[in-house]
Amino acid sequence: MKIAVDAMGGDNAPGQIVRGALQAAAEGRMEVVLVGQEDKIKAVAGDLPGNVSIHHCPEVIENEDKPLMAIRRKRKASLVIALNLVKDGAVDAVVSAGNTGAFMAGASLLVGRIPGVGKPALAPVLPTVDGKGVVAVDLGSTMDPRPENLYQYAIMGNLYSQTVFGHKSPRIGLLNVGVEAEKGNDLAKKAHVLLQQSSLNFVGNVEARDVMQGICDVLVCDGFVGNVLLKSMEGVAQAIFAGIKESVKTGGVKAKLGAVLLKDSLKSFKDQLDYSQHGGAPLLGINGVCVKCHGSADASTVKNAVLKQAYLLAQNQAIAKIAKVMEGNSSGENSAGDR
Repeated sequence: MKIAVDAMGGDNAPGQIVRGALQAAAEGRMEVVLVGQEDKIKAVAGDLPGNVSIHHCPEVIENEDKPLMAIRRKRKASLVIALNLVKDGAVDAVVSAGNTGAFMAGASLLVGRIPGVGKPALAPVLPTVDGKGVVAVDLGSTMDPRPENLYQYAIMGNLYSQTVFGHKSPRIGLLNVGVEAEKGNDLAKKAHVLLQQSSLNFVGNVEARDVMQGICDVLVCDGFVGNVLLKSMEGVAQAIFAGIKESVKTGGVKAKLGAVLLKDSLKSFKDQLDYSQHGGAPLLGINGVCVKCHGSADASTVKNAVLKQAYLLAQNQAIAKIAKVMEGNSSGENSAGDR
């Protein structure tokens, strides 16, 4: 198996990106292709192991670049080349922490959508108190989907949960403002009807406060609401640990002693709340394994994105399974292959 890593994408590129890719490659399960400016990659990587290579390309898509324009004009950019490697079958997956808009636009234009899929969707794994996590789809790809798109998100999330996490019959929840079927806006109400009529294991509406309780395996929502949920969870986690740190700093000897005694427990709790432990978010609905990391991804995040997302998705042929089920489902009709 061969996985391309966009070495020039992200706030911490190429240093942290390359280091994370090398850490993943050290596991020995795959070949890693570092895509980017060769001189800058070598300056960070040094001597490369036998299962790591460099695919040189001179250009870089910056965060401030307009996505579509960048994809069309910067054809020798690391992100564009990496996506083309997936399209051409030269690699089995791509991982990037670069410009999110360009990544999504490039994946749709270059790699292409799975036939029957109306809109692609970002599907990261959000933390839950039981440590298992919940696949959330969509968390930022499509801001104004139709009910049929949410239904398709549920189908793709269901298959993703089955193939990667081993859930035989994933519990599908719909993010809403109340658990009652009649709650929510028009989009939520219509999506609820489609999901309730499907053969999916639909457990109904889920309120945001209950997401981390692990009451569903797949959480369905539109990209706007989903992204707000994600950023809110990030902000709360950051505030909690900043508050703990400040309390220890100003709490005197007893607080410092308590912090020492609780150090391992606090670290475990922090890791449990950190969605980056899963590495990144696959862009479901694209005809290839495309995984997006947070723009601030560090080496650990990139390593996890390669090992826990890209590798498992490719190994379990998740895209082929999704494509098989999605064929003929473009109108949101129920299918015997939903489960």
